[in-house]
Amino acid sequence: MRVSRTICLGFFTVITIGAVLLMLPLSTASGTWNDPITAIFTATSAVCVTGHIVVDTATYFSTFGQLIILLLIQIGGLGYMVATTLLLILLGRRQLGLRDRLAIQQAMDRPKLQGTVPLLRSIIATILIFEMTGMFFLMTVFIPEMGFYPGLWFSIFHSISAWNNAGFSLFSDSLVGFQSSVRVNLVISLLVILGGIGYETIFEVMQWIQHQFKKNAPPMSFSLNFRVATSTTVFLLLIGTVAFLFTERNNPNTLAGSSFDTKLLMAWFQSMTARTAGFNSIDVGQMTTAGLFFTIFLMFIGGSPGGTAGGIKTTTLRVISSCTQTILQGKEEVVLYERKVPTSMILKALGVVFGSLTTVIIATMLIALTDPKVNFINVLFEVVSAFATVGLSTGITASLSGLGKLVLVVTMYMGRVGILLLMSALIGESRASLVHYPEESLLVG
Repeated sequence: MRVSRTICLGFFTVITIGAVLLMLPLSTASGTWNDPITAIFTATSAVCVTGHIVVDTATYFSTFGQLIILLLIQIGGLGYMVATTLLLILLGRRQLGLRDRLAIQQAMDRPKLQGTVPLLRSIIATILIFEMTGMFFLMTVFIPEMGFYPGLWFSIFHSISAWNNAGFSLFSDSLVGFQSSVRVNLVISLLVILGGIGYETIFEVMQWIQHQFKKNAPPMSFSLNFRVATSTTVFLLLIGTVAFLFTERNNPNTLAGSSFDTKLLMAWFQSMTARTAGFNSIDVGQMTTAGLFFTIFLMFIGGSPGGTAGGIKTTTLRVISSCTQTILQGKEEVVLYERKVPTSMILKALGVVFGSLTTVIIATMLIALTDPKVNFINVLFEVVSAFATVGLSTGITASLSGLGKLVLVVTMYMGRVGILLLMSALIGESRASLVHYPEESLLVG
C-alpha cells in the first residue's frame, strides 16, 4: 500500500460508510430507505466538501441525517489521513511512524516532515477557535429568528460548513434570504476565506503576532507561500467583486433593483463563494452567461494549498502566470518576490493544470452525452463546480440522469483527493532517473 493509495482508499471508505448511514430510514425525514444514488451523491459531496445536492438537505434529511452530513464534512475538510491520525493521538498514541508523517505531508501538501504532531494539535485548536467563533456570531442572527435550539443547530451547521468550504445549508435557498444581512455575509465570508487560505498561512500570521510582543527581536519575514497565497487571494476577491458588479448590475434576477450597498454585498459574496465555498445569496441559475463564465474561472482556480478549499490553487495560478511573464521578459528563471521558483514546482503546476483541464473536458463530454438536452454552459459550470469542490449549481443537478450524477460523483472525488495524487495511486509513484538525454529545440506556440 503506497501512501497515495492509502489516502485515496481512505476517502473512498469514508464515503462508503457515509452513504450506508444516509441510506438508513433514520437519516430521512420521511423515515423510509433512501435512494442509493442520492445517498452516494450526498456522502461524496459532503466528504469532498463540495456542497452539490440532488435533494433539499433541510427537508429531505432528518436531524440524524444532517448530523451525519456534518460529520462527513468535518472529516472531509480535515482529510482522511489527518482525521485518522488525530483520532489516534486522542486515543493516546504519542509517536507517529515515518509512513504516517509522509501521508500527512502529502495530504497537507507540506514541504517537510518535521513537527507533524504539534502541527496537528495546532490545526485542532485553530478549527475549534474559528468554528466556535463563527457559531457564536451566527447565533446572534439565527436564534432571535428561530428560537434557541433550532437557531443553535443552524449556527453550528453553517459555521462548520463554511469553515470547511462545504457549502451545505439548512436553508432551502441557501443564503438568499440573508443577502442583505451584513453580519451573516461577513461571518460566512471570513470563515470561508480563512478555512481556504491554508493552515500554514494562518500559523504564520499567529507567529507574526507573537513576534511583535518580543523585545529586540529581529524583523520577521513571511514565506513565499504566504505572500503568494494572500496576495493572490485578495486580488481575486477584489477583481471578482468588480466583475460581478459589472456583469450582473442590470440583471433583474440577481443584482438589479437592489440598493448599491446590497449590490456590493451580493457581488462580494458571489466572488468569495466561487472560491470553493458553495453558498449563494443570489439565484445562480439566473445569472448572465458572462457572470457564469467568470464564476467558472474563479471556481477552477479555487483556494490555497493546505486548507479546505479545492481548485488548482492560487499558488499554481501564480507559478503558471509567472512562467508566462518570464517568457515575455526574455528571462530564464521564474522569480516570485525575489525568490527563484524550483523547476520541480513549475513541472508540478503544469501537471496540475493539464490534469485538471483533462478531467473537466472528459467529464463535461460525458455529461453532454448522458444529458444532451442540458445547456453546454450549465454542464461546464456543474463539472467545474464539482471538480473544484465548490458546490455552486445552476439548478440542473437534481434533474441529471443517474449516469450524469455518477460522473459528478467521480469528478468530486478526483477533485478532492487531487489529480496528481490519484494518478500516483493508480500508476505508481515516480522514481528519479539516472539517464540524461541530449537537448534539442522544437517549435512551440
